[in-house]
Amino acid sequence: MSSAGMAGYRAVLAVPGFPGLSALAFLARVPASAAAVTITLHVVLTLGHGYAAAGSVGAATTVGMALGAPLLGRVVDARGLRPVLVLALVSAAVFWSVAPVLGLPALLAGAFLGGLLGLPVYSVVRQSIAVLVPQARRRTAFALDSMSVEVSYILGPALGSVLVLRLSSAVAMRVVGVCFVLAAIALLVLDPPVHELDDDGGRAARPPTRSWLRAPLVASLLGAAAASLLVFGTELAVIAHLQTTGRAGWIAVVNAVWCVASLIGGFLYGALPRPVSPYLLLAAMGVATLPVSLAGPWWAAALLLVPAGLFCAPSLAASTAAVTELAPERVRGLVTGLLGSAITLGAALATPLTGLAVDLLSPAAALLLVGATGVAVAGIAALVATRGGADRDIYYPA
Repeated sequence: MSSAGMAGYRAVLAVPGFPGLSALAFLARVPASAAAVTITLHVVLTLGHGYAAAGSVGAATTVGMALGAPLLGRVVDARGLRPVLVLALVSAAVFWSVAPVLGLPALLAGAFLGGLLGLPVYSVVRQSIAVLVPQARRRTAFALDSMSVEVSYILGPALGSVLVLRLSSAVAMRVVGVCFVLAAIALLVLDPPVHELDDDGGRAARPPTRSWLRAPLVASLLGAAAASLLVFGTELAVIAHLQTTGRAGWIAVVNAVWCVASLIGGFLYGALPRPVSPYLLLAAMGVATLPVSLAGPWWAAALLLVPAGLFCAPSLAASTAAVTELAPERVRGLVTGLLGSAITLGAALATPLTGLAVDLLSPAAALLLVGATGVAVAGIAALVATRGGADRDIYYPA
């Protein structure tokens, strides 16, 4: 690691307000990453339904989040952050307190509403980073944020599973709810900035939609969705491979190796002296995923996932940075909400697409499918971005 790269990280961590925001974001994301496995185990173990029913609850949450993120982002743009945080706090307190006693139909409805009005921690953090951190340092800041997400996804599901299996799903769900409420209260106290002011202390007028919702931004959102699909599709296909070959006990180890590789990749990406095209990173992750289809033993799967993992956090960080740079300040909340929706929908599409390929063909075929999809979408998005007049400093630096 060069001294210049480390200097970049030191400069970001020295930005007033960034360390506190980063620490709070991590603590808020742990319950968010634990929520899905907690509800899944509750539906299967406590309510006695199958995994299809559990998946439907997860789908309801996903649809709610995808619809709610841009709507809440628009409220942030118009009214500020506090009203959204109060709404999310009340929503979390109500849903997670009653969810353990709901039957499946009511839980489905509650999950949708909970997702719709849920704490938009990912969108808020990205929007606040864009305000706090100077443009020249944002790529490094978003790389750090992506690494924080990786660690939360390692810890959250593990903690949620332990709470369910050692105590009960009701206790686990209420713990998740308390953590959400505490995170909302902490964000209210911190009140991170989400708006930039002009020289007169005011805000610019809201630009017309067609002035910013153009091909480069659409391409960036498409790339972010494809990166999410590739990550979650790879995860499901690898799990299926290990289960069908009698090596399910090694799933956690293989996933940990993959996550550590992503952390390393994110760290190296954030230290680079120049940005890298998000589409190049997406295509590289897709190509690196293809050899994972050749995995046999668990250790081979772990080793083959390392190259793909190195591009996970960089790809998501680069997409986030590109979307942020293309978003006018006056509508940045809405645009970061759209980014959250794109990532959520990519993850939601990954499950049925990969699952169908596993059922009809094999886990290896599913890995080939998601890898090829990532490469294809990267090419399409890059073509759309360049023909739409994308800023070459964002996408294709000299």
